[in-house]
Amino acid sequence: MTGDASQDRHRLTSTSSFARDYDLFALNLNDQQKIRIGTCAWSYDDWRGTFYPADLPPSSWLEFYARVFGAVEVDSTFHGAPKEEAVRRWVELTPASFRFVCKLPREITHECKLHDCADQLNGFLNAIEPLTAKLQVILIQLPPSFTPKDGKTALRNFLKQLPRDFRFAIEFRHPGWHRPQFISQLEKFRIAWVWSDMSPLNERNLAPFEFLPLSTDFIYLRLLGDYATKYNRDGLFVHRYEKLLWKREAALESWSMKIQRHLDEVRNVWAFASNHFEGFAPETCQRLARRLGFELALPSEVEQASAESQRSQLDLFA
Repeated sequence: MTGDASQDRHRLTSTSSFARDYDLFALNLNDQQKIRIGTCAWSYDDWRGTFYPADLPPSSWLEFYARVFGAVEVDSTFHGAPKEEAVRRWVELTPASFRFVCKLPREITHECKLHDCADQLNGFLNAIEPLTAKLQVILIQLPPSFTPKDGKTALRNFLKQLPRDFRFAIEFRHPGWHRPQFISQLEKFRIAWVWSDMSPLNERNLAPFEFLPLSTDFIYLRLLGDYATKYNRDGLFVHRYEKLLWKREAALESWSMKIQRHLDEVRNVWAFASNHFEGFAPETCQRLARRLGFELALPSEVEQASAESQRSQLDLFA
């Protein structure tokens, strides 16, 4: 561990009451044999002072995040293969039970559109090799422009070359893929069909109606929300994602019921929430967890409980 990393770790454990007092809660995530809930990425400046302590350096955010959640979907790999130093740091800063999902680079999915990309795929897999023990799934997020008409052959050839020692999940954003023949292909290669919710904000009070095949032995759910809530017409940010901005009660209830309905059929459930779903991904995760029957304590609640505990102890000596 570098000197900077050691300093960051010391600062995390010495300045954050969360780090000292988190053991007050017996978090059920490690006890959930099948269900892991997390957020889509962890590096959000908007979370400083709400999820992350205001004085915690960004270099310690992942370590702090991993004290709350059991998994994360890594968004940065979508923009390019990570450097070996970064990957090894991810491994170092997280507990043995923590799990990562990495998005396949957009060079493969959006630029090459799965055509002639063996070198890029192998380069990416080599880059994340140090993460293997904690890498649970690789996410293949395809663009809406990727249609069966143009991509059917490319998809078939791409699936054939995927290594069997990794698990994959694939997200189709064009409805033309919603056909039995494509489900059969994913079943053949044991690849998960991603369940995703990108419902418009004006439909937030409605339960989502989605095409939801179960193509392998795990469920992969993405609560993505309405990306129109991110920017205005000038390309400027519309919101700060530091608190719950709108609630999708019907959607969370519907998704939790779908998960519970299939829980006995699968080995694992991976569910990840974006800020755009309800405005503050950590609280969305908590709300989904409660509907699935377990508590997920956020840092502010742990600190509040710690303060109450300390007051109680002081009262004993008053």
